[in-house]
Amino acid sequence: MMHPQARSYNGGMARLFPFRALRYDPARVSMTDVVTQPYDKITPDMQDRYYAADPHNLIRVILGKQLPRDNDRENVYTRAAATLNEWRAEGILKEEAEPALYGYAQTYTVPGTDEVRERRGFIALGQLSDYADRVVYRHEQTFPKHKSDRLALFKATRAYCEQIYMLYSDPTFTAEKTIFESGAAPELEITDEYGVVHRLWKLTDAALIKKVLAAMEDKWLLIADGHHRYETSTTYMHERAAELGIDEKAAPAMDASGLPAPAFPEQAMMMTFVNMDAPGITILPTHRVAFGLIGFTGTEFAARAAEYFTVEQIHATPDGHLPGAPGLLQHLNETPGVAFIAATRDGDYLLTPIAEKIAPLLVGLSPRQRELDVTQLHKVVLEKLLGLSEETIRAGSHVRYLREATEALQQVGCGNADVAFLIKPVTLEQMKDVSLNLEVMPQKSTDFYPKLLSGLAMYTLD
Repeated sequence: MMHPQARSYNGGMARLFPFRALRYDPARVSMTDVVTQPYDKITPDMQDRYYAADPHNLIRVILGKQLPRDNDRENVYTRAAATLNEWRAEGILKEEAEPALYGYAQTYTVPGTDEVRERRGFIALGQLSDYADRVVYRHEQTFPKHKSDRLALFKATRAYCEQIYMLYSDPTFTAEKTIFESGAAPELEITDEYGVVHRLWKLTDAALIKKVLAAMEDKWLLIADGHHRYETSTTYMHERAAELGIDEKAAPAMDASGLPAPAFPEQAMMMTFVNMDAPGITILPTHRVAFGLIGFTGTEFAARAAEYFTVEQIHATPDGHLPGAPGLLQHLNETPGVAFIAATRDGDYLLTPIAEKIAPLLVGLSPRQRELDVTQLHKVVLEKLLGLSEETIRAGSHVRYLREATEALQQVGCGNADVAFLIKPVTLEQMKDVSLNLEVMPQKSTDFYPKLLSGLAMYTLD
């Protein structure tokens, strides 16, 4: 059910636009070799692999390599802008002839299972607005360092090369029916390094585009992935509106077909819109590992944790084998309610909270926040038991975030971490409830899978 605050914005609700995307010319490149995962999911090894895949891989724009000679005049941002301009001049990247929306489907196997799902959405421009306007809602904390990096890139390139992932609610499925029910073959199909199949359809019929835009006019939007880029883009929008002397909420311009366009280029950014009432959405847990803890031992931690939790040590099977990541996760997921596993070199422990004991540590939080596994892990375990302040956790100096439980356990086993905390995923309903009540979860509370590919379409401001 929609939260009553979600309709309090007096300027209307979501405003979307078709756009003339800048896209790779498939006659000049192999699309599989030039697209990437989102910038914040790219490890150094992945960066090297993307660099080697093709000289026109988008990595050179969204996450270029820093060089020892970098200075204020020549750096990763100026190289990104020069590279983008060079590819446009060479025709590697071409602007579409007419404005369009892009249907986007991803077919994937849910990690750790044999279940195959398909997630459908569409790519369009979305008008930017402050959270206070009650059009766009967030669910996670952000990091200033990441925002300053993206702002420098946006200003240098004057382009949005990656979409952010927006959720909306529409039980009638109007947009999906309009875009996908024609039965047309996709214009583009790519299988990424995780085996996810990405398909793209281009919608240019003005009447159908208007139907999709009209269906979205009364919607609120919830950021699934891309908080840093959204907040950075909103900051950029404010700056440019002031420089140009334009009302940042100005009404859109209209072309000869009656299709809207942003009043000024920075008023909007590229987004993929996914209906949260449709099947196919998967949220994975993001596990935590803590490292650099002076004098840490698993047995001492378990003893201290018993003040706030029922602590059950998970023993080896009768044949002497420890359960490993799949067995630990199965044990965790079969445990009702809030629970997490602490994996240490001294043993693995299942922690279930003792409500009356942890309650004093959650004072000041809303009931919906107190019920979240990730909140209890941060407030009771990381902050109280391990003595890590919220600022320390946000800075990442003692905590790392990992999707793969196996990797988390390996870091403990090889001594790169002191303890791994395996947790359950946040549910879509929990996230929506927190967001629409204007609250935020701890950072890295959700991991939407799969990620949106970068390089399928781009939005240029010039």
